[in-house]
Amino acid sequence: MSSRLLLALAVFVLAAAPGAAQDPLAECVDGVAVLPDVGAFPCDRVDLVGYLSVATFATPGSPAAAGNNDIWGWTDPETGTEYALVGTYNGTGFVDLSDPAFPRLVGKLPATNELAPVWRDIKVYADHAFVVADNARDHGMQVFDLTRLRGVTGDPVTFTPDAVYTGIRSAHNIVIDEESGFAYAVGFRYPEGERANLGLPAECDSPGFHAIDIRDPKNPTFASCFSDVAIDPRENGPTGYTHDAQCLVYRGPDAEYAGRQLCFASNEETVTVFDVTDKQDVQIVSQAFYPNPAYTHQGWLTEDQRYFLADDELDETTQGIPQRTIVIDVQDLGSPEVASIYDSGLTTIDHNQYVRGRYSYQSNYETGLRILDVSQAASGAITEAAFFDTFPDSDLISFNGQWSNYPYFESGLVIANDGDYGLFILRPDPTLGTDRNDGPEISGYTLTEPVPNPTASGSRLTLRVETAQRVQADLFDTAGRRVAAVFDGAAATGAAVRLTVSGTGLPAGVYILRVTGETFEAARRIVIAR
Repeated sequence: MSSRLLLALAVFVLAAAPGAAQDPLAECVDGVAVLPDVGAFPCDRVDLVGYLSVATFATPGSPAAAGNNDIWGWTDPETGTEYALVGTYNGTGFVDLSDPAFPRLVGKLPATNELAPVWRDIKVYADHAFVVADNARDHGMQVFDLTRLRGVTGDPVTFTPDAVYTGIRSAHNIVIDEESGFAYAVGFRYPEGERANLGLPAECDSPGFHAIDIRDPKNPTFASCFSDVAIDPRENGPTGYTHDAQCLVYRGPDAEYAGRQLCFASNEETVTVFDVTDKQDVQIVSQAFYPNPAYTHQGWLTEDQRYFLADDELDETTQGIPQRTIVIDVQDLGSPEVASIYDSGLTTIDHNQYVRGRYSYQSNYETGLRILDVSQAASGAITEAAFFDTFPDSDLISFNGQWSNYPYFESGLVIANDGDYGLFILRPDPTLGTDRNDGPEISGYTLTEPVPNPTASGSRLTLRVETAQRVQADLFDTAGRRVAAVFDGAAATGAAVRLTVSGTGLPAGVYILRVTGETFEAARRIVIAR
């Protein structure tokens, strides 16, 4: 028996230990969280609260290899219990997090068939889980009533679905607009000839969107199919394939689309915006292009819906580009444009990201969970606020490590699913905040623009604050690394604080000066030229 499995079994045995849930399983100390017999995980401002190994989710006798992939979460509205919905190669695991230091596998919903290991994707609507699987001929979309988890005790239960929607055979992802009650299977495919046998229209031949009405969760019905196959003007032409998307009722800055149902789709080399309000007359609003695309994989809107943060899964492999976040300004939905690009400096592959408040929670395979402050994404002043590397073995360009995360629990816990190590229950530093307005507000100060800019030797700025407070100013490179401390001290009311940024010893390039006080936060871009 492996050491990781022994540890997981020990977690179950010790679940009744008094007071054990009050302390993290492995606290992040001096840049590392050490979990005996499992690993020493690099970290910053994130503690490991609980853990279940990949072996915990294995199904005895299953032909599918052990391995975890996607993840989502659910909070029982009656009991307040938080659950992790864990995708594996051969089913979906349900983990009770009521005592997060001792997570308990309640049961598992097996795959419809287990002919081969497949990836899974899970979303939630109206207390039901909707599960799809890729490359699975007869899987369909499983529907599971999550309230069935209440009161389940003892050994993990093998569940059966409440319904299976058979209008698709497989899909890479499932996207749900929880407000309108529609699900969208994306990256779906049918075996040869199956589309016609299912009585579906010709539009369903393209693996874009397969829309499903789930307002009656246990009786999902076909709505429509649509894709962008007709409009991509570039030389390679469109494939019509949608890999992932975010669909929602729009409440962003473009008044023309207020209240419309929109989907922001990652379509391999573009971000395509669809108006899906009328499922029988879906309109393409626009497409956004960015430099050097390799595979537009996934993305998420900032909470004000002003910017879409996109990630590219293959640019590290095919073009040698460090992991980056492409910030697309969608204030004018008809004319989206790139506002900035954050270069993390990480030589690992990015996968999924989700935004909560001022932070994007990014899962980057071999470098794990990266929590980025995106509150000033437009200016390119994205910085890394915290991280937890769930794959300590290496930091290579590979598909080992963390697949995805879920940051939306009211408790502040973040769950992350690592394909090699398993389920991690994480607690970021509470001072990071979870709500959009948490953290310093940008008010009560004036900060001049840097002069000269660009500069060879250095720039000067002046700061004034309306309320006396402590202020810190640091210079960061575009990878989010601090390269110089500029100021750390008291600022008196109305007094001028002179900030001098020296270019001496720094290579030519773009830098971000980040100034943080007790009542404000600001950033300025400085270009050092040689």
